[in-house]
Amino acid sequence: MPPPKLNSSSRPQTKPTMLRWLPAALVFVSIFILFLRPSPAAGDDSVDALLEQMTLEQKIAQMFMVTLHGGVLNQPSQEFLRQWQPGAVSLFSDNVTSPEGVTALTNAMQAAMQDVGAPPLIIATDQEGGVVSRLTPEAGFTLMPTPLLMGAAGRNAAQQMAIAVAEELRAVGVNMNLAPVADLETNPDNPIIFRRAFGSDPEIVGEAISGYISGMQIMNIMATAKHFPGHGETSADSHAELPRLDLDRERIDSVELVPFRDAIRAGVAAVMVGHLWYTALDPTANMPASLSAPVVTGLLRNELGFNGIIMTDAMDMNAVDLTYNFYDAVLMAIEAGVDMLALGPSTGPDVAIQAIQTVATAVREGRIPESRIDDSVRRILEAKRMYGLTNWQPLDVETTATRMRSENHAQAVANLFRAGVTVASDHFDLVPVDTSQRVAIIFLATRYQIRDACLPYTDPELTQWVGISDAPGQDEINWAVSAARNADTAIVFTQNAISNPAQQALVNALPQNKTVAVALWSPYDWQTYPNVSSYLATYSPARPAVPAVCDILFGAAPAQGRLAVNLGEGLPAGSYAP
Repeated sequence: MPPPKLNSSSRPQTKPTMLRWLPAALVFVSIFILFLRPSPAAGDDSVDALLEQMTLEQKIAQMFMVTLHGGVLNQPSQEFLRQWQPGAVSLFSDNVTSPEGVTALTNAMQAAMQDVGAPPLIIATDQEGGVVSRLTPEAGFTLMPTPLLMGAAGRNAAQQMAIAVAEELRAVGVNMNLAPVADLETNPDNPIIFRRAFGSDPEIVGEAISGYISGMQIMNIMATAKHFPGHGETSADSHAELPRLDLDRERIDSVELVPFRDAIRAGVAAVMVGHLWYTALDPTANMPASLSAPVVTGLLRNELGFNGIIMTDAMDMNAVDLTYNFYDAVLMAIEAGVDMLALGPSTGPDVAIQAIQTVATAVREGRIPESRIDDSVRRILEAKRMYGLTNWQPLDVETTATRMRSENHAQAVANLFRAGVTVASDHFDLVPVDTSQRVAIIFLATRYQIRDACLPYTDPELTQWVGISDAPGQDEINWAVSAARNADTAIVFTQNAISNPAQQALVNALPQNKTVAVALWSPYDWQTYPNVSSYLATYSPARPAVPAVCDILFGAAPAQGRLAVNLGEGLPAGSYAP
């Protein structure tokens, strides 16, 4: 059920004087050095000293990642930060106006905390790349590729892309990325993880996300592996309902947990636990992993040995709210061993205030030991110290663009798109295409950039261009077939043919032994036309994918990508055409 509203005029209990974040003599000086990642350290005495002087409400507030709506920090939100001092804020699309706007917003948030001597904020956002990117090109940020593309390109490419992402986050005052997704794309029908995962093979995904985490750490940005123990095999979306997974423990250990183990070995700062019911891990009926002590403490903390911040997925999701009272779920998550609770985009300061008060009451009444709160807050404060948040200074809004270095990132993105293109099959050695022979290029007319990108490689005397609609009719199919029969090689572009019967009919009508099919988005398009001679996957419909695949098609660049997902017999994840 949705959380009830609360009058935001409520006030936390406070000690007579507010404590400054840390005495100067005790501050851990975290100096950022390029290509040097933070290393875990033993607990710092200054953290314990601060912890001892915080009120119960101040400590509990550190455990919440709150949502403040709007592109500017309004007076009520500023007062909330000053009075209640939460540990973290998550930015969503409605917070993002421009790079300069985000910089001004994060400056204002941190200044509000600094003014009252509160610990600096963890400021987080979901910048996964691809379909989940809060900082968008429309708002002035660099278009970042899909995780699938990074998985196909490999560890080094994922690391370089993470450095670019992290540089833009740092430039605008964001210090935590709620990425990478460590889920596996083992179920193509998954409604929420499909196209957000790095791939389907545990080892390949683990290697790629380790590189991604390393890139974040190089730039001193906290990375978050999600959604533990794994959201990939579900057929349900936890935003809408509680997914149930009846996998046995052996399968979970050997598949779902592999990328998370790799993330922990890579030193990931946080692990987000999903709202997923794994019956083999906790048989309690309708028990989300996020609220389960056997999963959070037993498996993640103790068995896997993760010592960083354990956080929940958004607590306002239906996977929790349809079964549990919102504030009961908050208490259950803390009892399970969670350190930080993401309250979610539908909530605001009023919900955060009542959540803090609910937990404080539970502590004072003896339901939750204060030592349980102290353990989590110590981890949160230590992470803030280790990642240099204690040294916060306002960013110069006017020089935001200079710090972002977007022009460098555009080239890095282009390089990654090229590195990820996968020649999955090439039975008759049609790739690279021989342009000294007749070539028919059948492309989606709405994607006019295909012609622009491939044209320089072609001989106009030997090339026929066939522009078709996204759902070609029979006349268009007949035109394409005629062109292909008159050519030595036919190249056909599809986009999500897996769900487009007209595109499937087109490709299957072409002469299969001389057809090169290029999938501009879903790699599963191949499953609808498995008899084509050659198949290339780009894993993205974004504009940079087109020149990248043209470079590979015509031999201007070598094919380097490996299949990010398992396409079936003969085309397993990690494979490529020799």
